[in-house]
Amino acid sequence: MRVIPAMDLLGAKVVRLHKGDYAKATVYRDDPVTVVGEFVSAGAAWVHIVDLDGARDGVATQHPLVASILAAHGRSVRVQVGGGIRTLDQVRAYTDAGAARVIVGTRAVEDPAFVEAAARITDVVVALDARDGFVATHGWTVTTEQRATDLARALADRGAKAVLYTDIARDGTGDGPNVDATAALARAVPGIEVIASGGIGARRHIEALAAHREIASCVVGRALYDGSLTAAEALAAGGVS
Repeated sequence: MRVIPAMDLLGAKVVRLHKGDYAKATVYRDDPVTVVGEFVSAGAAWVHIVDLDGARDGVATQHPLVASILAAHGRSVRVQVGGGIRTLDQVRAYTDAGAARVIVGTRAVEDPAFVEAAARITDVVVALDARDGFVATHGWTVTTEQRATDLARALADRGAKAVLYTDIARDGTGDGPNVDATAALARAVPGIEVIASGGIGARRHIEALAAHREIASCVVGRALYDGSLTAAEALAAGGVS
């Protein structure tokens, strides 16, 4: 299973939220370009970047910063980026800057046809962030009546290359991912990559996910910043960089 180091940006700083609460953001670093360089040095093949300002406000606020990261490291690592991507122009802008994949959340939920259009430009990862199995949007501030599994199937049919599944109740806690829910989602959409997210705080959490062959990848965030795991340890736990 591939382990993807994650970096959330808020106000141009590297942060993590606790259970999606913007009022409970912990600032870890103020040098995102350097952080990605450290991931590259550890052997990461992919990096996951989320613009939290954009996710909340609906505008790709951190595009200039992400573009500078891609300019510095885009030849050494593949980057998937999301947060506030609500238009095809934003998809093109990140693609032109060098992003390998774009992550679409709110717009995908509200307008599945957008995924199909974006997939003609680049590879699309659909972010399905869920509370109790129901998809949340707008930076996790609005919970919909759509079940994550049903929406994943629909968006896979629209051309999504991957599904990023986050259990919001686990995100940023370090208590472990929702393995059962992630595996169930992966079984519901065979043939596309399912990326686990939320709650990974120890090597054993990665190994628990890796035990399910249907789960292709996972992203690891807070544990890399609070000292629970080094990037090298996380990558080794997955067995694939």
